[in-house]
Amino acid sequence: MAQQIGAKDSPKLEVRFAPSWLAFLPMVWGDYWVIDLDPQYQVAAVSDPKREYLWVLSRTPQLDKKYDELLVRLQAQQFDIRQLELTTQTAQ
Repeated sequence: MAQQIGAKDSPKLEVRFAPSWLAFLPMVWGDYWVIDLDPQYQVAAVSDPKREYLWVLSRTPQLDKKYDELLVRLQAQQFDIRQLELTTQTAQ
């Protein structure tokens, strides 16, 4: 489960990776920020506040040109894109 923190346009999220009955425990929540979002809301990049982690999320199994454009933007934000690992996706 994820919940937005702050104003309606805030990129900050709290994400819970535990069952709802454990939601009262602070350690089951993680802070994540949407650091890039394409204009069509098809591709997003998410990181943590310390910039130790980086995920690329897509609504489609293949990114093609959008992924290359995203990588340029992430490099401009000083992320080491060499650390990204692609996961093979299949259409369902």
